[in-house]
Parts: sequence; C-alpha cells; structure tokens
Amino acid sequence: MESADVAGAAEIQSGRELAAFTQLQAFLAQSQLVANQRLPPERELCDLLGVSRGELRKALAIAEADGQVWRHVGKGTFIGPRQAEGPMEVVNLAHLTSPAEVMRARILFEPMMAREAATNATSANISEMRVCLSRGKEASSWRRAEHWDNRLHRAIAESARNPLLLVMFDTLNTVRRAVAWGRFRADPDGPQPERSEFREHENIVMAISDRNPANAERHMRIHLENVALKMLGAR
Repeated sequence: MESADVAGAAEIQSGRELAAFTQLQAFLAQSQLVANQRLPPERELCDLLGVSRGELRKALAIAEADGQVWRHVGKGTFIGPRQAEGPMEVVNLAHLTSPAEVMRARILFEPMMAREAATNATSANISEMRVCLSRGKEASSWRRAEHWDNRLHRAIAESARNPLLLVMFDTLNTVRRAVAWGRFRADPDGPQPERSEFREHENIVMAISDRNPANAERHMRIHLENVALKMLGAR
C-alpha cells in the first residue's frame, strides 16, 4: 500500500483523518472497481474502513480533489474523475470511437497542452509532476503505475492553466478510460523502473521545468506515439 499523497495529506487536519484517508486509499487500490463504477454507500464504507462518517467524508473530499473519485448528490460516489457534462453522454461517445481514434486525438491534443504547461506551470505544478514521476516508479502493480501515469498527464493539463482546455482534456481522458483497450504488458510481473515510459515522462517534465515549450511539445508527442505503437501496433 502506498502512503497518502502529498497534496491530500496537506489538507488533513488530524491523525484520525489521515488514518481514514489511508484506509480509503488501501480500499481503492485493492478493490476491483472500474472507472465510473459506484462505491458502496457511506454507511457501508464506514463499517468496512472502521471510520466515522465525518472522517470518511473528509477522505472522500481529498480523493475527489485528486481525481480518484467523483460524487453526485443523491446518487453516490464513483471511481475516477468526474464525467464531463454535455449534450452527448460521454459513455455514448465512447461507443462511437475506437482506441486508435482516441490515441490519435491524444497525439494531436496533449503535446499542445505540454507546450502551454511549459509557459504557465507554477512551481507547485512542477512539484506535483515530480511526485507523480517518483510514485509511478515506485508502483508495484500495473494498476498503481497507471494511476500515477494518469495523475501525471492531468497535472500537465492543469499546468496549462486554461479551464476550457482542462475540460477538453478531462472529456478525452474519460472517453479513453471507457474505451476497451488491448493493454500492452511487456512484463507480466509488473512495471519495472527501467521502463522507457518513465524516461519519456522525465523528459517531458524536465522540458516543462526548463520553460522550453518546443521541447515539451516534442517529448510529449514522442511519448504518445510510442504508447500508440505499443498498444495498437504500427498502422
């Protein structure tokens, strides 16, 4: 089990809240829930985790701020970031697209977000990216590695500091998670620290921290093109 992440821990006010957040993180890591699947009701979660209703709600609020869950009043708490709202349900959009189309959209869109991040990222944004890098390398399972991969890409999108572009990123990311992927697994035993993706991520973050928009864009495009080759094969 990994420890509570830096951003969440900074908002925790007591040892009991930290314990509740840690218990929730362990539950999410070990559960078989998939994106947009509902968590058990709060009363049941309190019993499962051994925490009070107030402590659970604090832990859920931090997890929601991190994009691990989203909540809908009257409906419950769901796995993953909040779905984008619009005239077409994202789940329906996912049925109309394919993994290849999603990857092409990412290759067109995310390098531009990395370029903007190199111009607009704050020191706090860059620190969060570095936390994601280190946690990704430490992950002992593909599930946790993919969690920190997703967190890193969203941290880069947030660093562009453009709310409209962030909504567009979240919509694309939600569709990506909903589409059935033929995941590439070079090592069935789990992610290894020497994975090429880790080096590619480091190159992106370094370019952003160096305030080099052209390199940030280039390294993000290289990374996504490599991901596409591994997931989809040469097209």
